[in-house]
Amino acid sequence: MLYPIIWMFFASFKNNHEIFSLTASLIPKTFRFENYVNGWNGFGTLTFGHFIENSLIVSIISTIGAVASSALVAYGLARIKFKGKKFWFAVMLITMMLPYQVLMVPQFVLFHRLGWVNTYLPIIVPQFLGQPFFIFLMIQFIQGIPAELDQSAKIDGCNRFSIFFRIILPLMRPAIITSTIFSFCWRWDDFFAALLYLNQPRLYTVPLALRMFSDPAGSSDWGAMMAMGTISLLPLIMVFIFFQKYLVEGIATTGLKG
Repeated sequence: MLYPIIWMFFASFKNNHEIFSLTASLIPKTFRFENYVNGWNGFGTLTFGHFIENSLIVSIISTIGAVASSALVAYGLARIKFKGKKFWFAVMLITMMLPYQVLMVPQFVLFHRLGWVNTYLPIIVPQFLGQPFFIFLMIQFIQGIPAELDQSAKIDGCNRFSIFFRIILPLMRPAIITSTIFSFCWRWDDFFAALLYLNQPRLYTVPLALRMFSDPAGSSDWGAMMAMGTISLLPLIMVFIFFQKYLVEGIATTGLKG
């Protein structure tokens, strides 16, 4: 699992000839630090830092929307009794089985008619409508929280929203952080949605920017691509290192332990 990342890191110091002719050799003959300089300079007036900033904007806002909306939906399905609850839960599970390729065309037609193409709205707004995987994960976590806590809060005069924000939400921290990590990583690495909806280079995210280093009709700067690919992994590695304890806890636990 780690070898491709290690190979990319060392390839970021090689020239194009070494990358393709000495693929089995990790250590470059000469370390070319200019690959990082050339890669960071980007294209025209747009540096690679600009694309990182775009990805951060999309990833952070999308993550906030996905986690917040999923937590609310999960609480409703886990704690509130209403007509058709099992049906809507089954519908939510079915949507997890639909591949993105099935939704791609109707979504593009809808966003095109709304005039959202070539903006971040088609990428960000759907995240505020709840994500089935996160909803399912949070439902399982909430069901492990004793219902007696809700009843005690009702006796103290709390309504549904107060119970959620004051009682359930603080106890959901491992599940919320787990969903945050997954959402951030998925949005940061999302190439296909950005390719569909973003046409102007100034709006490109990191995956699209990396593709620009490859020019099938001309010369490709593979060294710079490997260098910027290495840099693009740093936010994901930092997120995982800082929150790995909560990631494991959120997946392994199912509620409160006595």
